Amino acid sequence: MATPSKAARSPRANASAATITSRDNRWLKEFRLALRGGLPTESGFVGVEGVRLVEEALRSACPVEAVLFSETGERHHERLAPLIDRPEIAIPILRTTDRLFEGVADTEHPQGVAALVKPRVASFDDLLRTPDTACSPLLVVLAGVQDPGNVGTILRTASAFGATGAVTAASGQSGTASPFSPKALRASAGAALHLPVLAGMSLPILLTQLSVANVRTLASCVHESADGGNPLLAPWDVDWCEPVALLVGNEGAGLPEEVERSADARIRIPMASGVESLNAAAAAAVLFYEAARQRARLNKSEAPR
Repeated sequence: MATPSKAARSPRANASAATITSRDNRWLKEFRLALRGGLPTESGFVGVEGVRLVEEALRSACPVEAVLFSETGERHHERLAPLIDRPEIAIPILRTTDRLFEGVADTEHPQGVAALVKPRVASFDDLLRTPDTACSPLLVVLAGVQDPGNVGTILRTASAFGATGAVTAASGQSGTASPFSPKALRASAGAALHLPVLAGMSLPILLTQLSVANVRTLASCVHESADGGNPLLAPWDVDWCEPVALLVGNEGAGLPEEVERSADARIRIPMASGVESLNAAAAAAVLFYEAARQRARLNKSEAPR
């Protein structure tokens, strides 16, 4: 459930009573920066837009600074009312004109509702905590995935198939797109607000910490390595019920060879001849589906009879 931020408890909350009619209003400046600019505000809040994403933000444990409705977006208030119209939460509810809302929105046809939300900060220890519904940590590591749509889709897929955490890291010269940019958040359908995400981790340090924590690292790859390297495993050759971190590389270049060599194993999806590879998001979906299948079977076998 949404947590009130300090700003939400401040006198600024009184601004929710009036309709904002100036594009220079400081609330609209923050929404414009977070949505159209795709950057966090000075206080670390990011923008979510659309009734479904705002609903996900309000249902998460993340602090919400404000919710903004346009004139036509007011029709969504009833759907969100159980989450925002509660005195113990005290989130400022702001209103503006359709024209001004379009000026801060990131989408071409905005739904007229947006929110400023602060993603929770995850630690490495958070990634190792296993929920009661999981048999062991199942992590996805995005190393050099540059397209925010791919980042969001991978996080959504991983979450859907039972991943317990995620890491974004740079890989060689390729940084990973922010999982909290507007496009990535839309592609993840809000999964990035629920899944523990450790952003900006150094990949060599991460691999060392995973090794110390006895988490098996799997490097997803397309080709046999030039020097032989670790043998390629098929998805069903992996025991996904043990602690596992799947490394997903850059859309074009994949993972650097030194990362593949340092991983515990290399994994590849067998495909029909003539098909070179799947894109990063599709490959992650196939691999995490196999993980979910194995882990569900283990849970059934351990269930009391």
